[in-house]
Amino acid sequence: MRILLTGAAGQVGSALAPLLQREATVLTPALEDFDLSRPSELSAKLDRFMPSLIVNPAAYTAVDAAEDEPELAFRINSQAPAAISHWAACHHVPLMHFSTDYVFDGSGGEPRREDSATGPLSVYGASKLAGDTAVAASGAPYLIVRTSWVYAASGTNFLGTIARLAKERKELRVVADQVGAPTSAKTIADVVANIILKDRPSMNTVFEQRKGVVNVVCRGETSWHGFATAIVDGLKARGLDLGVQSISPIRTDEFPVKAKRPANSRLSLDRLRRDFGIDTPTWQNALERELDIMAGVAV
Repeated sequence: MRILLTGAAGQVGSALAPLLQREATVLTPALEDFDLSRPSELSAKLDRFMPSLIVNPAAYTAVDAAEDEPELAFRINSQAPAAISHWAACHHVPLMHFSTDYVFDGSGGEPRREDSATGPLSVYGASKLAGDTAVAASGAPYLIVRTSWVYAASGTNFLGTIARLAKERKELRVVADQVGAPTSAKTIADVVANIILKDRPSMNTVFEQRKGVVNVVCRGETSWHGFATAIVDGLKARGLDLGVQSISPIRTDEFPVKAKRPANSRLSLDRLRRDFGIDTPTWQNALERELDIMAGVAV
């Protein structure tokens, strides 16, 4: 099995690569060898790699910057998946693509199902939704993994930002009226590897039968403020010397950013359990592992 894994240096890609490499040949091209910002070149690149499965977690994820450079965001998040899925359809190669809670408008308080109505609030969300739509319309055997609030012990993400600020400041002010499930890159990687490696001989059939979207997030929910509090408490419990003394909850409108975020990022896990027989850890348990790594307790 030859798997083309995009974004292998990213959070999900770097967590997923070693799991897949145990049982498959994993192609992890450098950016210059598979540049999603050049969608017209991707078909020829795929002809050269000739993968038997494509896994595409790579994306333009700079949510606020996308408001200023929408053309680039759409090229990477929409036109590139369209080109990849067109090639996959022509060669009948299964494609696993990744989506986001930002395709929703964040209204209400119920978890969004895979078939819930979309309504992105930002350029980033709109570009990701356009990519999802292109993949679904391509005719390729596909599965779209939709996730939210992704983080890891390394890299640029909320966990790292809070850990850094907690050393530098006495007070943190964190949004408390946006709710979702912090989801570690390892959790996503574990689920994806389970799906891929369990059904390797019949991947095309599995994707044809289960095509569509499946939500993959940790169980439970919290706000960004709750997540930040858990991070600080966990790092202090592991003996880290932090300067922060208080974490104040604030409203979204007190923390102005260019791109509007969904207030409700809850995603239903019913399909993941029902159709794939997979359950995910609670966000608290997943965070404990990442904090261990960050604090040097585990590797």
